[in-house]
Amino acid sequence: MESLFAISCYKHFIMKTIIYSAISLTVLMLGAGCVNQQPVGQPMANSNLTAGQVSLTLKKNVTTQAEVVETFGAPNIVTANGDGEEIWTYQKNATVSSGSSSSGYATIILAGTSSTSSGFEQSSRTMTLIIKFKELKGVKIVSDFSSRTSSF
Repeated sequence: MESLFAISCYKHFIMKTIIYSAISLTVLMLGAGCVNQQPVGQPMANSNLTAGQVSLTLKKNVTTQAEVVETFGAPNIVTANGDGEEIWTYQKNATVSSGSSSSGYATIILAGTSSTSSGFEQSSRTMTLIIKFKELKGVKIVSDFSSRTSSF
């Protein structure tokens, strides 16, 4: 009789362990479904060449060439027009790539479902800034400027 009782207790212990394990595994699997979005590439190095910075910094007949260099750095191209005005051209290109994937899994002890999806996106932006300088009392100041931005 004692051995029958021991076997019954052992069976009860095994069943209890299996049920707790199955419940724990189910909760763990339900909590494991996730969505992950991660950029594949980063934009080019940060620059002060933004539309906001242009409007804050450049003032016709006020901003000096030294202030332009301090804010935007050296220009990409330097030329002169027929009137002898120095013309600086800045250009900033940026390409942003991002990839995403999502996956999920749900289960009810013995039956389950699974799904996976992924995607990729890339965009390019270009900003061009053209600044004309004139000399006034030995100091070169901004006489005119224009900027254009395009995205595709």
